Amino acid sequence: MIPLKDINPTRTFPFVNVMLISANVLVFFYQITLPPHAAKAFLLANATVPARLPAFLAGHAPASVALFPLFSSMFLHGGLMHLLGNMLFLYIFGDNVEDAFGHIGYLFFYLLCGIGSGLIHVLFNWGSGIPALGASGAISGVMGAYAVMFPRHQILTFFFIFLIPVPAILILGYWFVLQFVAGINGLGMATAGGVAWWAHIGGFLMGVVIAWATKKR
Repeated sequence: MIPLKDINPTRTFPFVNVMLISANVLVFFYQITLPPHAAKAFLLANATVPARLPAFLAGHAPASVALFPLFSSMFLHGGLMHLLGNMLFLYIFGDNVEDAFGHIGYLFFYLLCGIGSGLIHVLFNWGSGIPALGASGAISGVMGAYAVMFPRHQILTFFFIFLIPVPAILILGYWFVLQFVAGINGLGMATAGGVAWWAHIGGFLMGVVIAWATKKR
């Protein structure tokens, strides 16, 4: 199942969501214009490397090296398909969440989920030297918030050869179960790169909790 568009109009133009998508695209095009050695150095400097946090806590690395990448890594991507997949989900779900939180509230929410999901990834990969990058942790938070705020709204979904409307809670619930199962299966295994499952899980749960608290209030 590939979601393509939500059938859920907004009251305001999603300025912040458009800005976030544009920033991710611009950074990616900057990445691909760099020579190979410079591109590798740029990624290593700005991606989240879990081992840097224990090094910082032990006094062996500066705070800027350990903590700033939790922010900067949200705007990096490992390839065109990585970028397109993330931006599709942000485009589908972000505008309505921004509409619900307000522009400034949504920006803080997005950054909080991105940084928080990065910390959760670090905790589950403590000591790993493998860089993690991508907006998926923050976008997972957006998806979690959408599941709480608009569970019955329809998502136009490509299913085999059909286009069908599916309730958001089914699409997002199915996605979360896949992430959770993959994360559980990966526990105790040597880190070998790939998908940051626990960043997805942590970001989604942060989005659920924040949206639930906001909706209840």
